Amino acid sequence: MARVTVYATPLCLYCVGAKTLLRRRGIPFDEVRINMFSDGARDRLQAESGGGRTFPQVVIDGDAIGGFDSLRALDRSGELARRLAITSPAP
Repeated sequence: MARVTVYATPLCLYCVGAKTLLRRRGIPFDEVRINMFSDGARDRLQAESGGGRTFPQVVIDGDAIGGFDSLRALDRSGELARRLAITSPAP
């Protein structure tokens, strides 16, 4: 399965929404909590998200997809499931 990373801040309702959507779909994810004391986390966020500064930022296998609205749109269109589909390696 693809690796999903959610960059989130404390008390961010959109961050909660993104994590809830992923949990309801049974999609495992890594959460990187960003606060003003995060050493290097903001730099990592900007590098992985293509400069994204709003929260949350969702990254799937190194591909920045944006925030909660983008994640929800991918889910509704079925594209999220396609991106996360488990593929078997060729024999």
